[in-house]
This record gives sequence, structure tokens and C-alpha cells, in this order.
Amino acid sequence: MNEADVEDALLGDSEVAFGLAAPYESSPQLQYSELFAMNWSLITPRRYRVAGRSHVRLKQVIEHPLILYERGSTGRQHVLDAFHERGLSPRVALETTSTETIVSMVESGLGVSVVPLMPNGAVTRGRRVDVFPIADPIRPIHSGILLRRAEKPAGATARLLEFTKSSLSKRAGL
Repeated sequence: MNEADVEDALLGDSEVAFGLAAPYESSPQLQYSELFAMNWSLITPRRYRVAGRSHVRLKQVIEHPLILYERGSTGRQHVLDAFHERGLSPRVALETTSTETIVSMVESGLGVSVVPLMPNGAVTRGRRVDVFPIADPIRPIHSGILLRRAEKPAGATARLLEFTKSSLSKRAGL
């Protein structure tokens, strides 16, 4: 689900207790609590033409087919904003919802992508991709918990939220 879908589910279905998302602008009916922030990296198939560079500039990326998150996602907006702030128009080849799918598409040689990655490298470890830091600034992606305002989770929901916070904190290396 993209961020808007998560918010819609939370606002429209009382059975949904909370959401995990990276909202661009969260609804005033929801309370956002940050779990972590991630910076952006370029991922390419192994030994792709940008290989050997220590840092990549966005102007170097526009010559390659780009795989982006789907329309309406915060991640897509952050990446496109960074290109547009530099007067660049990337060649968007494919769109998808998840980072895992993007990594698989890049690994298959369908293009390159700019994705947020955890410092511990869990997403790309063991995959046939190369990861490059990006020299140009891109707003970090902030991910967290969305709750309906004035609702306090209790019981199993509260325990699941605490487990989620603890697990993500450990996995992110925070």
C-alpha cells in the first residue's frame, strides 16, 4: 500500500488499529510518531556503467532507465523533487510499490533506482546489486506509526506496537 492507502484504511476501517507509513503530509485526523529516517542510495545491477564511482550525482542517473515507487508515494515524491530542484527530468521506466520489488527489478537488469536503505544493509545484502551513495541532497524518508487522534492503543495492539518499535530500532541499527 502507498501512504495514502494506509491513511485511508486507518480512517475508514475501525478494525485497523494503526498504520506503518512514511507520510508526505499526514491527515490532521491522524497522529504520526516517527520510528526512523533513512537516506537515499542509488542501486544498480552489478558492474553497471556507474560502477567504480564513490558518489553518484543525480545528473549521472538521468541517462539510465529509472525504477521508481508508485505514484502517490512519499518516496517517489522525494526523489522526483530532488531531480526537479536541479532542473533534471529522469527517464522513468517502471513503477512499483515495494523496495523489495525494486531491488529484484534492478537485480534483473531492468534499470537503476534511488531507494532509502537501512544503515545495516539488510535490504541489499546477498543481492546482485551495487549500492552507491548519492552526492546530491534528497530529503530523508521518515517512517513511523500512524494512529487515529485521541485513541490510545491497549492490550495486544499496544504490545504489537512496542514490539514493532523495538524490532525496527534494532534492525535499523539505531
